[in-house]
Amino acid sequence: QVRLVESGGGLVQAGDSLRLSCSASGRTFSRSTMGWFRQAPGKEREIVAAISWTGGSTYYADSVKGRFTISRDNAKNAVHLRMNSLKPEDTAVYYCAADTGTRPFYSDRVREPREYDYWGQGTQVTVSS
Repeated sequence: QVRLVESGGGLVQAGDSLRLSCSASGRTFSRSTMGWFRQAPGKEREIVAAISWTGGSTYYADSVKGRFTISRDNAKNAVHLRMNSLKPEDTAVYYCAADTGTRPFYSDRVREPREYDYWGQGTQVTVSS
């Protein structure tokens, strides 16, 4: 069992930065692929970034490459998403997710919400123009 709690969301202006954090409980966190997803009103949930359990592999959606950075600290059971140069189109509820299945890390899999078995409650990010 893994419990995920996101924090760090808020209202910012275009061009600003935010750092989202996800605190995880459960012994399987350190061996889990972790992902950040987002969902805007009227849209489907989409991948933002994912990181392998070692931290050695990462995946980013094209829309955030070069602006967002995902990282993890297994000693603290935490995963972070640093978001720079925020745009109004980044406005969404951001969710942390865990895939505890210790399956291979590759882009076609880690970008699919169905591959994750635990989800946080989400944190709102609003970027004004």
